[in-house]
Amino acid sequence: MRLEDLDFDLPEGLVAQYPSPRRDASRLLAIDRDGGSRRHLLFGQVPDLLRPEDVLVLNQSRVVAARLNGRKARTGGRVQILLLGREEECWLAMARPLRGLAAGDRIELDGSQESLDVVGRVEDRVRVRLPRAGAGAPGDDPTGFKALLPLLERSGEVPLPPYIRREGEPLDRDRYQTVYARDPGSIAAPTAGLHFTGELLDRIRSLGVAVAHLVLHVGPGTFETIRCADPRRHRVAAEYYRLPVETAEEVNRRRRAGGRAIAVGTTAVRVLESAWAGRGLRAGEGWTDLVIRPPHHFRAVDALITNFHRPRSSLLMLAAAFAGRHRLLEAYAEAVRKGYRFHSYGDAMFIA
Repeated sequence: MRLEDLDFDLPEGLVAQYPSPRRDASRLLAIDRDGGSRRHLLFGQVPDLLRPEDVLVLNQSRVVAARLNGRKARTGGRVQILLLGREEECWLAMARPLRGLAAGDRIELDGSQESLDVVGRVEDRVRVRLPRAGAGAPGDDPTGFKALLPLLERSGEVPLPPYIRREGEPLDRDRYQTVYARDPGSIAAPTAGLHFTGELLDRIRSLGVAVAHLVLHVGPGTFETIRCADPRRHRVAAEYYRLPVETAEEVNRRRRAGGRAIAVGTTAVRVLESAWAGRGLRAGEGWTDLVIRPPHHFRAVDALITNFHRPRSSLLMLAAAFAGRHRLLEAYAEAVRKGYRFHSYGDAMFIA
């Protein structure tokens, strides 16, 4: 595989800037991996694609308000900081503008009396220290964000991805979050789940389908563009995951009885594939840097619900490994012709 094999033409106007008026009113393109057939539906029709013996697996990570705005104490210049992850006593962050930031700069945060100090630069990122944030307990707070929640709730913003070319609005606090989000720790939403409503999940359960949960806290690596000419060399920073015992047991039991494990989003896929233990899933927690690329033998996932992804991304590469690259790109070309909306606030696919 070459990087060019993950390319396609995406008109800028198809990149969704706002969510659909209702979560389950987005469009759904269903693909049959075996026969290649495609159906055009609405997401609210997803129960029609499920079987009573199936299990739907959701990532219940919650997006934190990890974007902080403030002013440099030295010059008064505006700075925006996006916290990426804890590194012992510091945090790795992205800064805008990066130019002019130097070790020793203090940034006074909007909306509070808090400040952060720039410790140094790391390529196109910075290390910062939040003096009054608290260290947190690594066992209970693997990403460190729980210790920061009081500060982030006062001063932070939901970090919309860069292809949403507008400032955050009050609606994003709700719509850039799944209805079942519970565990704070992600800096980006597991977006395939944004289409579900509580009522839709109740309908799915009423069919006999099991709904199970896991956690993967989404970091920046999930969404970084592949830059190496050979995608097999692409790596992502490890992300924390937790697969509960009840989820592992439910998936194993349903699959043994002939049901399908339907992963909602690429994050759920990566947890399930990381937790495969030879003859079934093994519950546990840890950090995964799994990159899925063609050819990949999927051992724990039978169907996938996912959004439409960016060209040259590891997310597109994972979907190509699951659906078959040619079949997926044919479906993408049809989606472009029919005006489907792409990326986080866009439409969805069901691949089985």
